[in-house]
This record gives sequence, structure tokens and C-alpha cells, in this order.
Amino acid sequence: MAAELGMEDEKQTDARMVELEYANTKESTSAGPIARPEGKIYLTTSAAQVDGIKFAPDGHTILVPQPSDDPNDPLNWSFFKKHMLLIISSMSSFLPEYGSATGAVTLLSQAQQWHLTPDHVNHSQAGNVFMLGVGGLFSVVCSAYFGRLPVLFWMLCLAFGTAIWCAAAVTFESFMAARILNGFFSAVTQSMTTVLINDMFFFHEKARKIGIWASFVVLAPSLGPMLGAFMLNTQRWPVPFWVLSSLTGLCLVLVIIFGEETYYDRRLTLEEQPARRSRLLRLVGVEQFHSRRLRNTVRETLRRPARVIMLPTVFISVIYAGITFAWQVGINTTSAIFLTPLYHFDILQVGYFYFAPAIGAILGEAAGYFAHDLIAKHYEKTHNGYFHPEARLRGAWLATPFLVSGLVLIGYAFQDHLHYMVVAVGWALFNMGAMISIVSINAYCLDSFPEASGEGAAWLSVGRTVGGFIISYEQVSWATKEGTKASFGIQAGLCTFGLVLAVFLQIYGQRLRKWSGSLKFKTI
Repeated sequence: MAAELGMEDEKQTDARMVELEYANTKESTSAGPIARPEGKIYLTTSAAQVDGIKFAPDGHTILVPQPSDDPNDPLNWSFFKKHMLLIISSMSSFLPEYGSATGAVTLLSQAQQWHLTPDHVNHSQAGNVFMLGVGGLFSVVCSAYFGRLPVLFWMLCLAFGTAIWCAAAVTFESFMAARILNGFFSAVTQSMTTVLINDMFFFHEKARKIGIWASFVVLAPSLGPMLGAFMLNTQRWPVPFWVLSSLTGLCLVLVIIFGEETYYDRRLTLEEQPARRSRLLRLVGVEQFHSRRLRNTVRETLRRPARVIMLPTVFISVIYAGITFAWQVGINTTSAIFLTPLYHFDILQVGYFYFAPAIGAILGEAAGYFAHDLIAKHYEKTHNGYFHPEARLRGAWLATPFLVSGLVLIGYAFQDHLHYMVVAVGWALFNMGAMISIVSINAYCLDSFPEASGEGAAWLSVGRTVGGFIISYEQVSWATKEGTKASFGIQAGLCTFGLVLAVFLQIYGQRLRKWSGSLKFKTI
């Protein structure tokens, strides 16, 4: 019997899966296929039913994509090697958010030293946040031409240097320049981690791996101010930035020791694959440069981000990210300005207060770790075995109540001077929702257009950081003018509108993807 795997228009986009689409089965299944897509529709079945198909250890989940017989294929790497690279990349993704949020607690000390207002010093914070999005786009453009590993290595080198510059700066102008450049270079893995996940892991593994990466990203804005405040209790403001420099240096050393090029073109035969001779040459980019003819040209790489953002589903997803995650950036970068006068917190108490959002992020990761897989399995069972990327957006339904209730609680607590534990609970709820929703929207974009895994993640980061850049500038003055009930209430309303966008994509996303067609990138 023939097992159908996908929609007609999507079949044509992946010649490799055509071989699977009509695979001969040896016995019939009454339950029908269970789908596993990567922007398409696939199935799982018994290993006894299909010849020549590779399965996961459970014996019924088809490996998507099908790994080659080449030991250099990242899909064939050992568990240790894959997860070591994932953890290193996730640790590197921790750096930009950690460093950015560290400035939230140092700005008061810096304002005193340089005789400036905290709001003026906060301009360096806003500039740093903005460059996180720009740096993420730059890194994925470069990786499509130069390869993954050399871009990671060289940008981390520059991030290390600019982190040291931040700590050693003696004037505000010097510090601001260092912060802006550090935001640009340290953002390399915020977008590229999804590329590495797409390179190394099978479809059924990706949501949980995105969750691991996202936990570092969401925890970082809480741990930065927390640890920074503890240090400032006894040390001067450069010390937290020296710690940032040390963490950046650690990630750089780990990349030098364990880093490997994850790009592997499955369209080439084993004989056509570029030879891997020296890991050191791959680290600095020499080997990848010699095989550049196999990847996008410079002109093609520069066009890739524009082509991706023009996809309706990606564009709407970026808007969702901007009106949902931006408030996390705003709260983290300005909370010390609110907490100190309202509750008379000293710097140590501000540090302890950041346990609240950290706990929320941990709870969100724990809930999402199981929820996203349950959502996928439930969708498959209720849709005759078929799966579409829009199923990932069900996570937005789970996340939105936490996002909205958290923002409303924070707004009321600040304006009515409620107990600080109300703020803590609100902040934890918001971070819990943010953790769930960031995995949903990233997994949706990755499943929809896996060939643009980096560009999709980069644009989502741009949406979040541009929104965070704006709110970092306006949060304090907005709350002072309108009151925190109004300002945080509007933010909660925008999060609710984000759910409306998610519902729109659930209804029309599949049709929009059909209309958009395949990107047909040379470097995938």
C-alpha cells in the first residue's frame, strides 16, 4: 500500500521526500499515518512496514530529514557532540541578554559617577538592545556565505574585545560606544542557534531543543541584573562587566575547543561533499571559503533576509514577537528605576527581586518542555495523522493568559503601591508566558521555512529588540505621564492582539505558505 506524505504543491519542494511519499509498506495500518513535518507533512509507522527508511530508536518515528551514510553528516554525530554544540551556542545566546540587562542595575552608579541622569545613561542600554537585532541579521547573512563556525568564532572574538572595553571605559561616550558594538557582535548565536538546531537535529527533536536555547535567552535578562546587583553591593560598576567579559571569554574558549562546522548540503552525493581536512582551518573559515561556490553568492546572501521578511507568515510572526516580547525587555531594563523609589529597595534587594522573573522563566521552560510535544501529538491524532506548522501556534493560547495577567498585576502594583510581592508574582507570570510563546513562534517559523531557519529567527529577534529599544526609551516617561495602569494595560492589550494574530495564522497560515511558495535558497 502507498503511504501519502504531503500536499501536492509541497511534494515538489523536496525531492528527497518523494522517495518516502510512496514507500511500499508490507502491512496495513488501521490507525493511519502519524505526521511529522518540516514545513511539510510526514508520517511515522512501524519499521517493519517500510524498506530503506531510517527510524528513530523507538522504531516507528521516521527520521526527518533522512540522514546520509556520511559520518560527517551532523545528523549522524554523537549525542555528546550535538548537545555540546547546542549548549555552547545557547550559552553564547545568554551573553547579549545578560550583558544588556546588567546595565539596568549599573546605570544608577554610572549616573552618579558621570553626573548624568539615569534616563540619559539608559540611552546606552537602548542602543545596546537595538543592536542585538541588527547583529543577529548580520550573522545569519554572513553564515550563508562563510559558514556557521567561522562567523561564530570571529564575532565572539569581537564580542570579547568590546565586553572588555565596556568594563574599562572611563567616560560615558566611550562606554556607550562599547555597549552598542558589544550588542552587535554578541548577538551572533541569538539567531544562529536555530540554524544549528536545524542542521543537527531531526524534526521530532527540534521543539525541545529550541526550548533549551530559549531558556538561556529568557533567563539571561533576570540573572544579569540579579548577579550585577549582588556585585554592586560591595564592588564598583565595572565589576559586572568584567564578569561579562569572563563569560564571553569562556564561550570563546569552548568554541575553539569543541566548535565544528554544522552546514551539510544533503543535495550533494558523498563524493561531491567538500573534504574536511583541518578543524582549525574550519574554525577560521579557510575551508569554507574554498568551497564557497557550493553556497549562496554574496549578492544572494544579501537578498535572503529581504525575501524572508516578505513572506506573509514570517512578517506577521515578527509583529507578534514585537508586541509580545518587547515588554520583557522594557521591564528588565527599567525595573530598578521603579523599584527603588516605590519600595525603597537598596541595590541588594533589587538583586533578590530578580529571582521572581527567573523563577517564572524556569516554570515556563518546565511547562513548555512537555506542552509543545503534547500539542503536536494531539493535533496529529485529531487531524487524521496530518501535522501542519500552524499547530505550533496553539502555544500562544496557553501563553497569553500569563502574559496579560502578569502585565496587569505589575501596572496596578506600581500605581497603587501594592505589596512588592504582587509585582513579583506579575513578573513571574509574564516571564512564564514569554517562555512558552517564544518557543511556539520560533518553532512555527522553523517548521514553515526550515531553509530560512536563521533569517526567520533573526527577524523574530529584530521584532523583539526593536520593540524593546522603543520601550526602553519610553517606559519611564510613559508611565510617569499616563500612569502604570494605563501603560502596562496597553501593553497587555497588545499581547491580546498578538493572540488574534496567532489565530489568523492558524486559519490562513497554510494558504499563505502555499501562496508564498518555496524560497529555493542555495544554502539551506
